[in-house]
Amino acid sequence: MQIYLSRPDITEKEIEAVSSVLRSPNLSLGPKLGEFEQIFAKYIGRKRAVAVNSGTSGLFLSLSAMGIKDGDEVITTPFTFIASATSIMMTGAKPVFVDINPISLNIDASKIESAITNKTKAILPVEIFGNPAGFDKICEIADKHNLPVIEDCCEALGSSLNGKMAGTFGKTSVFGFYPNKQITTGEGGMILTDDETIADLCVSLRNQGRDKNAGWLSHQRLGYNFRLSDINCALGITQLSRIDEIKAKRNQVAKWYQEMLSDEDRLIVPKAAEGCDISWFVFVVRLAESSRENREMILEKMTNKGIQVSNYFPPVHLIPFMVEQFGYKQGDFPLTEEVCESTIALPFYNNLSKDQIAIVCQNLREVLP
Repeated sequence: MQIYLSRPDITEKEIEAVSSVLRSPNLSLGPKLGEFEQIFAKYIGRKRAVAVNSGTSGLFLSLSAMGIKDGDEVITTPFTFIASATSIMMTGAKPVFVDINPISLNIDASKIESAITNKTKAILPVEIFGNPAGFDKICEIADKHNLPVIEDCCEALGSSLNGKMAGTFGKTSVFGFYPNKQITTGEGGMILTDDETIADLCVSLRNQGRDKNAGWLSHQRLGYNFRLSDINCALGITQLSRIDEIKAKRNQVAKWYQEMLSDEDRLIVPKAAEGCDISWFVFVVRLAESSRENREMILEKMTNKGIQVSNYFPPVHLIPFMVEQFGYKQGDFPLTEEVCESTIALPFYNNLSKDQIAIVCQNLREVLP
């Protein structure tokens, strides 16, 4: 490929930090784990952080720590990466989808109340593509109905809404550190909360059900091996120390795309809403006239030109096993389905150059119908 969809930004600082751990005897459950958790909690502004091996694990442990179980319902969005829904299913609960706002592409707060039943135990909204728009309204509805919010901010590290950081809206909030995210630990995630009981329970659940200071063969509850190694944590510590630099780079890439595509009326080009400071995760444009056939043709032609692009996201409710298990069908969430047929994720990463972006935009214009 000539221009890749995503690339991590790893410097000699990260390589040396990881090498330092490899030279030590503490590869897991060592000092870097606590250090990463402490600096991350401080950056977001929460009392506790619990490092885990993925954002998916973080969502599942958050739900589990709140007692979500078989027979419960959790409200979420059908326009998301699948883990937002499958983490609910892993507890035995049912994901109940609510359609999206056509501008922010986040769950539509005005439609949440109609989905609440006596089985609803939580709301799990997602800051899609790093956009926190509408999360204040979501929290107002959750508070009104005494429902906890599990904030899926896996794509939103560094974003804020009216000065309030992504990661501070939920009773728990979960970040992900896959290599295409703002910072990476290779694989990894982080749970944030101000609730000491929930934090302690998540610490136990991620470590085979051991309580704090318990012996290695002492297990107080059913738990899992969702630990994040000190190797990963060392990488995360160094990446987080560069977050302002990383965010600035990504903002510049987004700005170049916005400038170069501003006059293209065949596309809807994303921009931050008033009050939103977006830490860009990806840059997803949409066809002004939604057409799955045209979108697939564009993806194929761009790929053939050596430019990686993708369709972020397919509608979760129409994934075959979701249809089979819950009976969701075409037409259930029309806004999500329309958006999903029009999205084109363009190459996006820290060190993408202005010249490369110009090549992407020129080729995109050429293949647009």
